[in-house]
Amino acid sequence: MKAGLFINTQFPEGYDVGARVPEMVEQVRAARDAGFKSLWFPHHWLTNPMQMLAITPTMGYIAAHAQGMTLGPNILILPPQNPVHVAEESATLDVLTGGNYILGVGLGYRQPEFDAFGIPLSERAPRFNESIALMRRLWTEEKVTHKGRFYTVNDSGIGVKPIRAGGPPLYIAAQADVSVKRAARIGDAWLIVNSSGLSKTVPLMKTYRAALAEYGRTATDFPITVECYVGDNHATAHEECRVPLQYKYNAYAAWGLEGRARSELPFEDFARDKFIIGDKVSVKEEIARYHELLGVNHFIMRCQWPGLPVERTLASIKRLGEIFA
Repeated sequence: MKAGLFINTQFPEGYDVGARVPEMVEQVRAARDAGFKSLWFPHHWLTNPMQMLAITPTMGYIAAHAQGMTLGPNILILPPQNPVHVAEESATLDVLTGGNYILGVGLGYRQPEFDAFGIPLSERAPRFNESIALMRRLWTEEKVTHKGRFYTVNDSGIGVKPIRAGGPPLYIAAQADVSVKRAARIGDAWLIVNSSGLSKTVPLMKTYRAALAEYGRTATDFPITVECYVGDNHATAHEECRVPLQYKYNAYAAWGLEGRARSELPFEDFARDKFIIGDKVSVKEEIARYHELLGVNHFIMRCQWPGLPVERTLASIKRLGEIFA
């Protein structure tokens, strides 16, 4: 099993974002030194009042500090964007990272984002499918002619090809049967986001594995993104990260993402089977339980949320490294 770090690029209103950038670099170096293998970045537009750094320049900046670590978006909202633009940026990031770039993509769900680009939410899936097919061609073919429902390319090719043969692996986020089957059919991995909890994720993993078999495809990487905090003391760990995590999930609720609203349950009950929080012993046990239940082998841990002091994040990263060592 391997560990990845989900980089926080979101900050509460009033924070000096520029002052947080060195802290992000410090976290990347701490993760690299602790043996983490990958770095992942969130993506949204129009997040005010939450402040959020734009994903592509942030990834390019951090790549210089990653020193051999794999990096990628978790997740890039694909349907509002032109796939030629995404293919070009992805190829460049693949070159900048020495072939260590993974393109994590998803459908998106926020109405204001789609409205801003003039894209109906009802077109998400067909645009997504057409984009994936076109990007793979642009990465591998010298010249492409494509006349689809949404996009057109006339006998043209992108300016730089990816280093990795076939282009960056495509990890597809999904939280429903139909989209999990899509990930098995056209993706290189299903990028699990466990925010709805194991009660939903476990049956979806069965769907994914069955779909892989049906389509005659295989996967070697089974990644899962989990909110994770490793404290020095199990009894106080939940309280140390509660306020920042509640801020984050209240933002999800305000954005209208189903299943992510904070319930009226006590925090520990709300976090159960969604987040991994505790001391090193209990967190190691939970990681083993997730591995046994799901067969996941790549744990992408988000260890910081808006408002969590960086000192706590760095300590959590270090302890996670010791768990995975």
